[in-house]
Amino acid sequence: MSKRFLVTGATGFVGANLVRRLVKNGDEVHILTRQESNKWRIVDILDQVTEHQVDLRDRFRLQSTLSRVRPDIVYHCAAYGAYSFQQDAIQIAEVNLMGTVNLVMALMEVGYECLINTGSSSEYGRKAKPMAEGDLLEPITAYAATKAAATLFCQAIARSRQQPILTLRLFSPYGPYEDSTRLIPAVIKKCLAGEALELSSGEEARDFFFVDDLVDLYLRVASLRWSPGDIVNVGSGKQHTVREIVNNVIALTGANVRPLWGALPPRDFDTKFWVADITKAKLLFDWTPKVSLDEGLRRTIEWQRASNKASQQL
Repeated sequence: MSKRFLVTGATGFVGANLVRRLVKNGDEVHILTRQESNKWRIVDILDQVTEHQVDLRDRFRLQSTLSRVRPDIVYHCAAYGAYSFQQDAIQIAEVNLMGTVNLVMALMEVGYECLINTGSSSEYGRKAKPMAEGDLLEPITAYAATKAAATLFCQAIARSRQQPILTLRLFSPYGPYEDSTRLIPAVIKKCLAGEALELSSGEEARDFFFVDDLVDLYLRVASLRWSPGDIVNVGSGKQHTVREIVNNVIALTGANVRPLWGALPPRDFDTKFWVADITKAKLLFDWTPKVSLDEGLRRTIEWQRASNKASQQL
């Protein structure tokens, strides 16, 4: 019997890649969007999904929508505050925490098979070792604090009321459809255009992994057994500095550009150590990312070239 999928945050980077895969698989897909949602990532497949215009902060409209849709598998990817231009602390709290609370409580009313909540590695704060799920959470931004609160709420409800909720705590996925202000797409765009690269010191590090590996895991966990309230890190288990990423992109694009290291000031949340301990994902789901950094960057560059070409033909 086919499953009915619901995706929140379907117009964002992670949600859009997930929706595109579900559509490709021929699944019945429902998405939640807001009136102001920018649908450029999924505009070509909107006729293959069922769209419901509802804000997660509107719990009554959300409840009504879910009672009609009655989804089996729910992927909660909606979030606010991950970008530097999203600074409204009240909206960050309303979307990330209350939006999650509203979704969980509404689903409990209508019934569902599982909810996969999307967490963030920023919940951990700065650590001097690979971050493990049992580590103390020490968020240093409003976004990180509200994501941590949402994760803990999901865990508490799952355990106390035996609800099928799992949180995947993401490190740094990248790939097609990522926002152009992010490091990797920004560097690729400038390299393809032959523009100078204004960068920070280049010593900042992140645990980057290709978005297709993430989507594979999203689909995989929906059919596996796990304990209500489980939290699982998703990353590569390796970290790469900004300098490594930039040099790889320059080499793969063959660009004749000069990195201007130190042209941008450091950010408060940047660190030279940021890597996931993915032992739990390996043991629980038999999952490790398959796409190497070079291959992932190559695929992302190819996608960007194709996107540029399509834009020029319009």
